[in-house]
Amino acid sequence: MVAEHLAEEDGIELGVETVREWMLEAGLWSRERRGRGHRQRRERKAHLGELVQLDGSFHDWLEGRGPRGCLMNMVDDATGTVLSRMGKEETTWAAVGVLRAWIERYGVPQALYTDGKNVYVREPNAQEKLRGEEAVTQFGRMCRELGIEIIAASSPQAKGRVERNHGTHQDRLVKKLRRKQISSLEGADGYLQEEYCGQHNARFAVRAAAPEDFHLPSPGKKKLEEVFRLERVRVLSNDWVVRDENRFYQVGRQSQHHAPAKSKVRVYKWEDGRIEIHYRGRKLRWEEIPAPPAAARPERARKTASPLPRTPWRPAADHPWRRSYQESGVGRVPLARASGAPSLGAACASP
Repeated sequence: MVAEHLAEEDGIELGVETVREWMLEAGLWSRERRGRGHRQRRERKAHLGELVQLDGSFHDWLEGRGPRGCLMNMVDDATGTVLSRMGKEETTWAAVGVLRAWIERYGVPQALYTDGKNVYVREPNAQEKLRGEEAVTQFGRMCRELGIEIIAASSPQAKGRVERNHGTHQDRLVKKLRRKQISSLEGADGYLQEEYCGQHNARFAVRAAAPEDFHLPSPGKKKLEEVFRLERVRVLSNDWVVRDENRFYQVGRQSQHHAPAKSKVRVYKWEDGRIEIHYRGRKLRWEEIPAPPAAARPERARKTASPLPRTPWRPAADHPWRRSYQESGVGRVPLARASGAPSLGAACASP
C-alpha cells in the first residue's frame, strides 16, 4: 500500500518488492503472519446484483481527530464491488442512504444479505403471533416494495465477504483519511463518494462468473421518494386528532372524501422531516397542535402513601345479631292467636 501512496500522491513509481525490502531493513515490515483458523469460503454468486451484502462497521475511523463513526458498507457478492457511506450510527435512515445510492448507481439488487439487527429484521410481537402475521421492519417494508429479498445471516462468519471487506477498510481507509487530514464524518463521507470507492473497486473488484446483470433498473426518483419513507397506521380520535410519536396533528375536515372519526389513516415521514397523512390513498390537510391537556397528563401518578388500616366491623352488644334465639322472638305464637283467634287449620275445618 505504501507503493500505492507514493505513486498516487507523490508521483514516485517504485516496485512493490523494492518498497517491501526497504521497509524490512527499516524494521517497518514483518514477514510473520498471524495464524488464523481454516474456514472454507462460500462460493461467490455468479451474477452481478444477484446478492449484495450490507453491514455497518463501527470503528475509530478518524483516529481521534473526530468522533467514532459507522461505515455503512455494501459489497456485491459476485464481483466484490463496494459502495460505502459514513455516518454516526447504523440506523434505518443510514441503511436507506447507502441502499438508495446503490440503486441510483447500479440498479435494484435481487437480495440483500444482512445481519440480525432490528434495523433489518425483527421478531413478531404478541399480537402478530396471535394473528399469524409476519414481522416486518420499516426497512424491510421498503425493500419488499422494491422487490428486494432480505436474507438475515445467523453469524458474522456467514457474511464473511463483507466482514473481510471491513478489515480492508479499517486498514486502507484509515490511512487514507489520515493522509488527507480529514477530521469529520462529513468529510470522510465526501471522500468515500468522490475518490475512495472508485479507487477501491478499480483495484479489488473482479469480473462476475456470468455476464448477465441481475439488477433491475432504478424505478426513478419519484418512486424512490414514495418507497423510502417511514409509514405508520394510526387511528383518528373523535375530535379528528392523530397522535404519532408523542406529536399531535389536527386533521382538517375535508369537503370531499372526509375521514370519519375512529378510521385508520397512514402517517408518512421522510428523513428531512416532511410529514403526510393519507386516508384511503388521499392526502389530508393537517396542522400540528400542542398536546391536549388530557394527553399531556395521560395518567396521574397513583398515590404512594399506604391507605389507613381498616378495622373489622363488630356489631354492638345490643345488636339483634347478638340476641339469642329465644330472645329474638322467632317462632313465638302471634298475639292474635293467643287471644283466642282460630288457627288456620281450624278455620279450614269449619263448614
